[in-house]
Amino acid sequence: MFKVIQRCVGPASLSLLTFRVYAAPKRDSPHKNYMKVDELSLYSVPEAQSKYVEEPRTQLEENISQLRHQCEPYTSWCQEIYSQTKPRVERFVQWGLDNYDYLQNAPPGFFPRLGVIGFAGLIGLIFARGSKIKKLVYPPFFMGLGASIYYPQQAIAFAQVSGEKLYDWGLRGYIVVEDLWKEHFQKPGNVKNSPGNK
Repeated sequence: MFKVIQRCVGPASLSLLTFRVYAAPKRDSPHKNYMKVDELSLYSVPEAQSKYVEEPRTQLEENISQLRHQCEPYTSWCQEIYSQTKPRVERFVQWGLDNYDYLQNAPPGFFPRLGVIGFAGLIGLIFARGSKIKKLVYPPFFMGLGASIYYPQQAIAFAQVSGEKLYDWGLRGYIVVEDLWKEHFQKPGNVKNSPGNK
């Protein structure tokens, strides 16, 4: 076994040695003329100047080009609408996912409260028979009453904010009506003589 290892290791160790080999030109070979890089055919520039000639369009290409030009305003409009609606859709989808997660891990007693609030809206819808205005007012009002029973702090904050908004809207409406009244009904010739003008 030892002899087998010696016979294998010996030639293998010789293969790891490195040798340098130097090549010498033949003395009897004639001196060759070296060529320049420009003289090689691979690197030579063609003498004839090439000119790009566009192929004539076929009838199909012409029709497609006209169709693209006609559809360009519509495609730009669609891209603009898409860029405007994409963030809204993403927010809506995120809102839906958040609500789904909330409903999956709802706090205890949430679904009975939700049932009472929905039942209050149904009662409001029953009381609002026969009038379209009542159908718009009664169900949200009854649902708000049902929600205020379970969430009083949020109901107070909502009432304060909505009360301020209603007051602002009423004030704006009063100003608009007053301006219209002054423009149309109180012209300078129609002003009656007051006691101070006698």
